[in-house]
Amino acid sequence: KMRAGAEEAESSGYQRVVLKNASPHQYLKSDLPPRVLEDESARVSAIDLKTFITSCLRSLFGEVGAALNVDVLKYDEETLTALLRVPSRGLVKLWSSLTLQGFYQNRVCAFRVLQVSPFLLALTGNSRDLQLD
Repeated sequence: KMRAGAEEAESSGYQRVVLKNASPHQYLKSDLPPRVLEDESARVSAIDLKTFITSCLRSLFGEVGAALNVDVLKYDEETLTALLRVPSRGLVKLWSSLTLQGFYQNRVCAFRVLQVSPFLLALTGNSRDLQLD
């Protein structure tokens, strides 16, 4: 009887397709908390951030890591929060290189990855920050 059910499913035109990690990109929301910088007056521009991300990748993974295509979609210089896009295959490399980096221009710093999602829209809100009336 089980065999007959399988044949029925095949003849009905129904086909089950499972895609693992079908999204070509992953999106990260990360910040560089100002309190971990020794000199709080130091500001990081968007260009400095992109250069810093590339140097983080280069220091951990060499030229192969530095060749990873990372886009800074949005950057707020006041809160030091960035929205990054990376190919799905490079997510672990980017995440590990950012979190393992301990210095920026000879100053102590630390990146925090706040959210990760294959969908950009998912990073617009955070249920942990939700204020209910």
